[in-house]
Amino acid sequence: MLVLPALACGGLSTPLPPTPPPAPVTATLPSPPIESVTAPPTTDSPATAPSNAIIFPDPSAYQWQSIANGLDRPVDVQNAGDGSGRLFIIEKPGRIRVYDNGQLLETPFMDITDRVNDSNNEMGLLGLAFHPNFEQNGFFFVNYTGKGGNTFIARFQSSGNSADPNTETILLTVEQPFPNHNGGALAFSPADGYLYAGLGDGGSGGDPFGNGQNTDVLLGKILRLDVDSAKLIPSDNPFSSEVWAYGLRNPWRFSFDRANADLYIGDVGQERWEEIDYLPAGTGNGANLGWNVVEGNHPYSGEAQAGFTMPVAEYSHGEGGCSVTGGYVYRGGMPEWQGIYFYGDYCTGKIWGLIKSENGFKSQVLFDTAVTITSFGQDESGEVYLASDNGSVYILTKK
Repeated sequence: MLVLPALACGGLSTPLPPTPPPAPVTATLPSPPIESVTAPPTTDSPATAPSNAIIFPDPSAYQWQSIANGLDRPVDVQNAGDGSGRLFIIEKPGRIRVYDNGQLLETPFMDITDRVNDSNNEMGLLGLAFHPNFEQNGFFFVNYTGKGGNTFIARFQSSGNSADPNTETILLTVEQPFPNHNGGALAFSPADGYLYAGLGDGGSGGDPFGNGQNTDVLLGKILRLDVDSAKLIPSDNPFSSEVWAYGLRNPWRFSFDRANADLYIGDVGQERWEEIDYLPAGTGNGANLGWNVVEGNHPYSGEAQAGFTMPVAEYSHGEGGCSVTGGYVYRGGMPEWQGIYFYGDYCTGKIWGLIKSENGFKSQVLFDTAVTITSFGQDESGEVYLASDNGSVYILTKK
């Protein structure tokens, strides 16, 4: 049994017994066109929106409790929003596993290891999002690196606890010049129902091709896709392409606050600074987040310019960090955590909380887990999870 220490500012509890393992851009439009579906808004109304915390709870009263282990490089945790309570866990080599009723099912939900290229540490099956009307249409979307190391954003269709790999429709193929900085996150906005996708700047170091600031390419961007239309590009996208926001180095996990549709992005730094970017609901269309002119709030190849959207939180490599993992705003059953955004560092296992108030943002280290944090996740009830390279998934709970 693997036992991880619970450290001074909170940490991981003893895990449960192991579960038995069981650039140029081309777009391929869906054929036939996807059935047009209007996505119902999922944000809470002002009358029912939860009150947000104004102070951080004492983290020593909480722990990250292991719910599943024995996974193969888990990198994403998602729910289907279909009322089933299931969690879907991505294994980087190309499998999606199902956690249901307290058990990790041995049979994968889907296995596409035959087309996923995970030959580099930052490559593989990287992102998963379920259509807002998944319960009716069975559609879900993945982001993976495949042939040639290129990025593929594809749609599949499922039935019950499984999906047929042969239902794949490739929506978008993006040529990758290097094996790193692939981004990979996918998420549907609860405000407009569109699919958002994060892509890194193409890799190497320092953005050698200037992709981050070039709005004519898809690398170094947040894309916005209308997956219910054969055109794929929403009419109000700012550059008449899939590009929605730009100036990113490697957006390793972004998420929408389910209560208000605000967008939080964890963007991995180059040499010194890791950052969290924030785009309130109704903003961000055409936003420039600064890379590679700036790294965090600091000059990189130049000084910050008028019109840049600067980070709301950052931490330095001098503090021991190396690579930010973006997370989620807590919307679960513990009122003391309401509205607090969780994010972490891959190398150190530290987890921060971020509180938004009328006076701006305040951030604080809350937990030191001592595990590599590959991703956070959220279930249908708003509880928050994290995944680790050690093969485990954890949930935040009271001790």
